[in-house]
Amino acid sequence: MRVYPTFFKLAFSWMDPELAHTLGFAGIKLAHRCGIGRVLSRLTAPAIGGEVRVMGLTFPSAFGLAAGFDKGATGTHALTNLGFGHVEIGTVTGQGQPGNPRPRLFRLVEDRAVINRMGFNNDGAQAVAPRVVAALQSLAQEAARTGRARPVIGVNIGKTKVVGLEDAAQDYVSSTRVLAPYADYLVVNVSSPNTPGLRQLQELDSLRPLLAAVREEADRVTSRRVPLLVKIAPDLADEYVLAVADLALDLGLDGIVATNTTIAREGLGLRTPAEEVAADGAGGLSGAPLGRRSLEVLRLLREHVGDRLVLVSVGGVTTAQDVQERLDAGASLVQGYTAFLYEGPFWAARINRGLARLAPRGR
Repeated sequence: MRVYPTFFKLAFSWMDPELAHTLGFAGIKLAHRCGIGRVLSRLTAPAIGGEVRVMGLTFPSAFGLAAGFDKGATGTHALTNLGFGHVEIGTVTGQGQPGNPRPRLFRLVEDRAVINRMGFNNDGAQAVAPRVVAALQSLAQEAARTGRARPVIGVNIGKTKVVGLEDAAQDYVSSTRVLAPYADYLVVNVSSPNTPGLRQLQELDSLRPLLAAVREEADRVTSRRVPLLVKIAPDLADEYVLAVADLALDLGLDGIVATNTTIAREGLGLRTPAEEVAADGAGGLSGAPLGRRSLEVLRLLREHVGDRLVLVSVGGVTTAQDVQERLDAGASLVQGYTAFLYEGPFWAARINRGLARLAPRGR
């Protein structure tokens, strides 16, 4: 019998979603500081043989936590203790910023979904970088002690709101300069709907010089080649998805993260009454209703690029079966986030146990 659904209903369902997130994350970090995290890491560790090798990195599990939960790398080690094979921090911008006005996070409980218009609230690259260093050191020490692979830390970077589109490339470059020396991999986020004009950067004429500049800067400031991926929206037309894939191949990128949240409300089969959804206002919708489109984009990309790009599938993932379906469809890695809010702290561990049972059959 699972306790968390009852706990969620009693403790969190009535609470402002952003406050609930803050309190829940604080609890995870407190458990880590009190030493409970070490116990949890033994209980939730991915099964032996669950490691995957992607982009030259060893991931303890193919399943990780998507960007948006740990925006500032304040609890990365604590999150990996819950069983995530990697944590993608961010989105981090060149300058710290408070994000959009509150309220900016809304639950669609009947749909196991969330609408957010957070607006890249974060402390900025200069503040986040030393936290990434500390997390990497702490994780390396634990890996040496346990003999298990170190969880991977990805860094997702985006545009500072006050920076104009004409200066966006340099803004991404400034974040790259600070964070690339420490990131296991980098993701360029041009697909959030919550920063005005950001999705215009997905247009090929804007995207090509931006990605080329980030690649060049990452190579300049590091002695190793940091894997670079681009995160795309589910709302792109299929032909444009393929055009972005061709661009990624042409520029020598390592992969694509597919997909971000959607601005769509129609055609998702939402159970929440339309007037309630409309009242929540603008923002990106994530969670179970996004699953079908996310899987479509994954299959479209894999058919087009073969094994030439790493594909990280995110959107609408809840169960181990969902994760295995993405892996079978060609995902190199799978990420989740929204279901974490509904499934509770042992969600990643259940996914890992389920993958251990499904993987032989899946192969």
